[in-house]
Amino acid sequence: MKAQWFVLHTLAGQEQKVRDSILKRLKTDEMEAYIKEVLLPMEKVVEVRGGKKTVTSRKLHPGYVYVELELLDENNRPLERPWYFIKDIQGVIGFVGGERPMEVTADEIATIKAQISDSEDVEKPKVSFDVGESVKINDGPFLNFSGIIEELEPEKGKLKVTVDIFGRKTPVELEYWQVEKA
Repeated sequence: MKAQWFVLHTLAGQEQKVRDSILKRLKTDEMEAYIKEVLLPMEKVVEVRGGKKTVTSRKLHPGYVYVELELLDENNRPLERPWYFIKDIQGVIGFVGGERPMEVTADEIATIKAQISDSEDVEKPKVSFDVGESVKINDGPFLNFSGIIEELEPEKGKLKVTVDIFGRKTPVELEYWQVEKA
């Protein structure tokens, strides 16, 4: 038997609790031989609260936790011990695929892990913007000014906004978190 990746369907908002419960009970229930890795894909999100920039984590796939485990025997039937271990975790609804859990391919897991590592470096804005959209500046020297988005640089997390200053249109480069939709 080899370990395969499976997706657990969890109650809304219980993903972290499910992940922590699995990891906590691994040793006490002697399940290390079956469960190799538990993955809860998250990304960093930037937002402004009360004039301060805050970085929070957001689940990439709400309601789901990925687990690498030895679940199926040679005949593709679930093994009782890991099956019931997972089913008994509080907050777990079941495996995606029901009684016949669907394996997640190595390519899909590699893509998810790449998303996670990419988001560790970049702080993604909570709100997405479009060119031509009207925004209000909520931080910096142009606080409370309004303007129109002229250009977006999502990889840098910046945007160019044209602001009307003393009757003249002036381009200003700002970070995503410094503006909000008007």
